[in-house]
Amino acid sequence: MKAPSNRRVFVVGYGAATPLGKTFPESWKRAVRGEAGFRKVTRCRVDALSHVVGEIPDWNPTDLDFVDAKEAYSWNAKFVLLTVAVCREALDHAGLHMDENTGPRTACLVGSAINGTDAFRVAMDHYVNKGPLKVSPYLLPNLCANLPAGKAGMALKFSGPIFSPQGACASGNYAMGLGARMIRDGDCDFVLAGGVDTPLIPEIIHGFENMNATIKILPEDRAYDDPALASRPFSMDRKGFVLSEGAGVLVLAAEEMLPVYGLTPRAEVLGVGWSSDAFHFTRPNPDTVTRAIVEAIDDAGLAPEDIQYVNTHGTSTSRGDTTEVDCLRRVFQGHLEKMPISSNKSQIGHTLGAAAAIEAALSIEAMQQGVLLPTINHIPDPAFDGVDVVPHKTRKMAHDIFLSNAFGFGGTNCCVVFRGV
Repeated sequence: MKAPSNRRVFVVGYGAATPLGKTFPESWKRAVRGEAGFRKVTRCRVDALSHVVGEIPDWNPTDLDFVDAKEAYSWNAKFVLLTVAVCREALDHAGLHMDENTGPRTACLVGSAINGTDAFRVAMDHYVNKGPLKVSPYLLPNLCANLPAGKAGMALKFSGPIFSPQGACASGNYAMGLGARMIRDGDCDFVLAGGVDTPLIPEIIHGFENMNATIKILPEDRAYDDPALASRPFSMDRKGFVLSEGAGVLVLAAEEMLPVYGLTPRAEVLGVGWSSDAFHFTRPNPDTVTRAIVEAIDDAGLAPEDIQYVNTHGTSTSRGDTTEVDCLRRVFQGHLEKMPISSNKSQIGHTLGAAAAIEAALSIEAMQQGVLLPTINHIPDPAFDGVDVVPHKTRKMAHDIFLSNAFGFGGTNCCVVFRGV
């Protein structure tokens, strides 16, 4: 194998569809206002206490100018066409056009936790109630984890490597880390890196509820009359995450490609750290989580005190939030009292495989705008005394280096350090 090219890697654009909006600008506008994107589920009917979710507002694939009714019917795993739309938005934001030069040098890495489960549900219903001949011939492609990236390539005309990093709720960070390594080593010049999940079907909603991962909305809960209050990371009354759908894609580019194509750098991918827990399929291992954070900072060539802000995993679960803060205390010690942290999941819920990519895009935009997005719905927890979670409102603060954490079921940990430009 050739020696690595050791190229610097920059984020030059991004796109997202979140419970706050079906595009990144729509999502950003509401995020900076401190709003939440939660409501009672409308995608399906459930008899569940975990009925508050995050749905992408006004999302309908047939509204896309490249999708007709037949296309939408055939590609009924919603994560496929959603990925195409967000990849296109990200390329438009970057100002990167696919042609005979850029297309073969552009890769696409889009991870997912749930993949095409919604398409499988439709196929099983047809099989049971209408017979085997009514199972769609598109079922298997709809289930393939790499198909969203592949379909995006067909629509947008790039032909570099495509695959799906499967890191559960850390998938988006794995995509960015692997994409940055591919550019650094010279395998490609550009990467569309991110994650996508459309998990709002009855089986998934009930499954998360039955494992006590998502918040159960009882009459005495403050979210009972106001779903916007359901997600509250680091809050004393946090009771589980809000399950959400979404997609996020960042365009990564090699440094020398910026002047060639007139691209604007928005942040540099400075360091990546990853580990696995070897501990439990849902409970995090503080030792290996800490190691991933330390290795990301070390890979960036920095010391802990150089980090100015942490975009936390911050799911709003009792154990998860406590473990993450404990790990941050291990790494940053006294510096943590001077360094703000916050959780975008307070506003968009947990979009599973999409979470890390959406949160990276939001945090990069916030860094460019000189602000910190808040942790809304916060009631102080004495266990986190001395930790600044940017409660309630967006805050003005110039900063140029931040750490973004992502952890997933199965013990996947991936942390990325970004630097402003």
